[in-house]
Amino acid sequence: MGAVLYVPCDAAALAVGADRVAETLADELRTRGVDATIIRNGSRGMHWLEPLVEIETEQGRIAYGPVKPSDVAGLLDGGDHPLCHGLTEEIPYLKRQTRLTFSRCGITDPLSLEHYEMHHGFLGLKRALEMTPAEIVQDVTDSGLRGRGGAGFPTGIKWNTVLKAQGAQKYIVCNADEGDSGTFSDRMIMEGDPFVLIEGMAIAGIAVGATKGYIYTRSEYPHAVAIMQDAIKIARKAGILGASVMGSDHAFDMEVREGAGAYVCGEETSLLNSLEGKRGIVRAKPPLPAIEGLFGCPTVVNNVMSLASVPIIMDRGARFYRDYGVGYSHGTIPIQLTGNIKNSGLFETAFGLTLNELIYDIGGGTLSGRPVKAVQVGGPLGAYFPPSLFDTIFDYEAFIERNGMIGHAGIVVFDDTVDMLKQARFAMEFCAIESCGKCTPCRIGSVRGVEVLDRIAEGDQPEQQVELLTDLCDTMKMGSLCALGGFAPYPVMSSLTHFPQDFHVKPLTDAAE
Repeated sequence: MGAVLYVPCDAAALAVGADRVAETLADELRTRGVDATIIRNGSRGMHWLEPLVEIETEQGRIAYGPVKPSDVAGLLDGGDHPLCHGLTEEIPYLKRQTRLTFSRCGITDPLSLEHYEMHHGFLGLKRALEMTPAEIVQDVTDSGLRGRGGAGFPTGIKWNTVLKAQGAQKYIVCNADEGDSGTFSDRMIMEGDPFVLIEGMAIAGIAVGATKGYIYTRSEYPHAVAIMQDAIKIARKAGILGASVMGSDHAFDMEVREGAGAYVCGEETSLLNSLEGKRGIVRAKPPLPAIEGLFGCPTVVNNVMSLASVPIIMDRGARFYRDYGVGYSHGTIPIQLTGNIKNSGLFETAFGLTLNELIYDIGGGTLSGRPVKAVQVGGPLGAYFPPSLFDTIFDYEAFIERNGMIGHAGIVVFDDTVDMLKQARFAMEFCAIESCGKCTPCRIGSVRGVEVLDRIAEGDQPEQQVELLTDLCDTMKMGSLCALGGFAPYPVMSSLTHFPQDFHVKPLTDAAE
């Protein structure tokens, strides 16, 4: 067998020229008459090194990056190379991680069933087929898995509700409408390890009695859509999906549906409306989707990371997964480090690391070299934390205690040049643009919020305007129908609380506001 080289097909790598590198590599190998195979793998998640080229050796894979087409010839000459990082698995950023959900991402060919099965693929599904639905649900409950999409709701409780619900038809809906700023873990899984999502959805279907699944993602993810569609066809042809899942009495099939990029469709009821061909507007609850969801049927709606975590729980057992983490936050979390940060990328670890460790020890501090002023955790509606709160550990309850939220686990770093008044205004403007318009606090409150913040920026009675802004945020938080309007106050009030100097006002007396 000839040499084996790896060049990622992940969108992050493609954006910086991975296709051109792969083509140049193939041409160079052909010119040299070298017998070699180029595998287009997923990304390892070290985005500052993309495109990352790996060469298989007897000692393991050797990593080179970031590689440009002009670097290829020298890379193949052997010997020391300035872009060489040694053995990939020994790179500190990777070595420090606990990769459970992303254990195959960047290692295998995303569309190779053989690769997937070689790396413990479908062991969880095979075990699930030997269990009763109630036993599967109990295992997921005992694992402590909570929704990785942001709400942190216990997955097992949701599954149990659907299992017990009456309905001739039930559905599994995967919420892959990844719209938060600084997040890309869902896309990485769909592009780099699609079979783990298929396996997780099939297990969910068997657990609750659902025979049909939908992956709802956004049209801005063309590569993820294409790879998922190909993977579903491959799984169907292999008998993993269809009328008989792996030769069992269970039926489960699935398909991909594209949304038009509305942020509010990340909210589960808006998503369901969009799936049904309706406008993406939030539904009032109750009834919950678990009782009356897609087309009025009992429906499990889970995030990509939640469903992709299920196979390892079923394979290694509930206790194995539960032993990772802290408090009520069990398992691992794929943290996405972005913004003004030196080592941007995905870092999967057990819950419990502090923001300080993530930003400095792992992220390497700011790319600009300037001091960190703030980080936003949880997307565009997440709270801004100053360095004084960087001792906060990555744990659902720890963030809630400090008026923040983990959300989709994206961390966006800002240096000391950022204007927090402008960031607060952006949050209100974002909410105004993305609001579905159903409820008044969100639809009108966000527009008024922009106006109030503009008056503060103009120096128009800032103290009085801040009082009005605080009251407005409280109304939006308590009165909005969904989290879009309900969470918009988080970035606004955290900016005002921790960075009053940017609003040209005195510090708030109660920093917990």
